[in-house]
Amino acid sequence: MARYSGPVCRLCRREGVRLYLKGERCFSGKCAIEKRPYPPGEHAQTRRRRRISDYGIQLREKQKLRRTYGLFERQFRRYFVEAARSSGVTGQVLLQLLECRLDNVVWRLGFAASRAGARQLVNHGHFSVNDRAVDIPSYRVQPGDTIAVSESSRSHPAIVAAVGKAGGRRLPAWLQTEADAMRGTVVSLPTREEIDTQVQEELVVEYYSR
Repeated sequence: MARYSGPVCRLCRREGVRLYLKGERCFSGKCAIEKRPYPPGEHAQTRRRRRISDYGIQLREKQKLRRTYGLFERQFRRYFVEAARSSGVTGQVLLQLLECRLDNVVWRLGFAASRAGARQLVNHGHFSVNDRAVDIPSYRVQPGDTIAVSESSRSHPAIVAAVGKAGGRRLPAWLQTEADAMRGTVVSLPTREEIDTQVQEELVVEYYSR
């Protein structure tokens, strides 16, 4: 199955919440969900709403989380299986695993406009972890790791533009950044309170535990 390449605002409207798929545009209050707070489709406003089943609610939460991090179903399920086998609360461990992906950390540090943009930049080899080039978006960072823009990529237009616009974005407490040096450090593993993803992770656990 190919990666979704349609209008990303449609996904936000389908899930009824901002997924921050369009980068800085979402932070500026220009998200389509503000103007059209109803599902996409020609008859979405006039169609009679039916009560959503418990399964439907669980499915929507799962889709919301999967789409937020831009993963295929098979990738996402692997993360859930790993979280279920780990010690700790499964839903919170799942969020922690997703947050520690390199592409997500690059976006959190402000080196890319969106998670999708971060994934592409990592794939193209524009970043290093602990002075070693890494081009795998799913690479899992650990506390103490230093993520930096490669020397040859510091003038890359997409990275320069993202760094210039990232000033208004809140940096989570588990990360530190040096914008001028174009590098950041993973201070610790994120706690649930430090993850601002709007999702009820316990419903995702219930979905896969059926």
